[in-house]
Amino acid sequence: MLPIYTHEFVVSEDTLDENGHANNVAYVQWMQDIAVLHSNNSGCTQATQAAGAIWVVRSHQIEYLRPAFPGDILSASTWVVNFRRAISLRRYKFVRQKDSSVLARGETDWVFLNAKTRRPITIPAEVRKTFQLVAENQEP
Repeated sequence: MLPIYTHEFVVSEDTLDENGHANNVAYVQWMQDIAVLHSNNSGCTQATQAAGAIWVVRSHQIEYLRPAFPGDILSASTWVVNFRRAISLRRYKFVRQKDSSVLARGETDWVFLNAKTRRPITIPAEVRKTFQLVAENQEP
């Protein structure tokens, strides 16, 4: 299991805003998409379902540094920073491949809920062990 998960994709025309670059809403979707891919790849999705739980977003934070344009190939990276009782912090970094420019950085607080009651529950060890935490000094 790699602690930092990276996924490459091409910025498509359907993500553009009236300024001709990727809309800020596209980044939120990309953050969710890569988090799900990482979760599926690490075994977290299976462990979460076995625990009778789901993950939901509590908050997103995004810092936009440079625009992304149609046809740009981006490398999106994500990693888990910590687990608290029922919350986990995940971070993201978006880099344009052709010039290695960092386009955006973000983070999401994910809350672990009982799938039936929709109430927060403690993240069990079986779920926590599906990710290797990344310390701040090890972040990409």
